[in-house]
Amino acid sequence: MRQRPVIGIATQTLQSIDRIPEDLPASWVMNQRYFHACTQVGAIPWMVPLLDDDLETLRAIYDRLDGVFIAGGVDVDPASYGAERHELCGRTDPPRDVVEIQFARWAMEDGKPVFGVCRGLQVINVAAGGTLVQDCEGLFQGAIKHDYFPGAGWARDYLAHDIRIAPDSRLHTAMGEDAVMVNSMHHQAVDRVGEGLVATAWASDGLVEALEGTREGQFLVGVQWHPEMLLDNHAGTLRLFEDFIEAANQYHNAQSLAFA
Repeated sequence: MRQRPVIGIATQTLQSIDRIPEDLPASWVMNQRYFHACTQVGAIPWMVPLLDDDLETLRAIYDRLDGVFIAGGVDVDPASYGAERHELCGRTDPPRDVVEIQFARWAMEDGKPVFGVCRGLQVINVAAGGTLVQDCEGLFQGAIKHDYFPGAGWARDYLAHDIRIAPDSRLHTAMGEDAVMVNSMHHQAVDRVGEGLVATAWASDGLVEALEGTREGQFLVGVQWHPEMLLDNHAGTLRLFEDFIEAANQYHNAQSLAFA
C-alpha cells in the first residue's frame, strides 16, 4: 500500500548560527530546502524540536516517524565522540547533537530508514561509534578543497569535485555511475568509520564521501555532499531520495502489519 511516510528532520539552535544577534529569544530553525526535497518525493516532513533533556518526549516523536533525515549544519561537538576540541573546530550545537545521535541510534536498532547529508553523514558515523576529522585542510594530509561555502561566494549547487562510488553499494544502484560530481560545503569529515557501517564513496584525496549500514534490508545512507540542491537536475540523486522514501513506506507498512 502506498502512503506518504512521515520523515523527521531535527532543527538547529538559532544561536548556533554565525552572526545571529545574541538578544534574540532562544529559537529552533532549519533550512527549508530539506523539507521541500522530502515533500517533492512524496514524504510528509516533521520538524523535530531539540528537547535534549526530555528523552520520553523525543521517543514519542521518534516512534511516530517512518524515517529519519539528518540535515547539514554546524560542526558536531568533539565531546560527542570523546575527543578534545581542536582550535580548528567551528561552531557547534550540543542539543542538536544529542537529539540527532539518539534518533540515529534508535533507528539503527529498529531498522528504521535513515538518510544523512553533509553533517548528517558525520552524525551517523558518530552514532555508530566513529570519529571525525575536525578540519580537513589542517588535519588531513593531502586534502583537496572541500569547503566551498556559500558565504565565500560559491553557489550551493556548484559541482566542486568528483567522487568514486563502490560498485556493489546502494548509492551506486541509485546513481547508476562509478563516479559523479558533487557539491561540497564542509570542513569536517569521517575519520574512523563506526561499527556496522562501510564506506561506499571517496573523494580523490581519500576522504570518505558516503557511508552505508551493513544491516540487511535497512536503508542507512549518509553522503558528505548536499544532494537536496541537486535533486532537480540529476536523475541519480532523485532516485536516491525516492529510494529513501520507498524504504520509509515499506517500514511503515511492515510496522502496520506487525501491530494489526
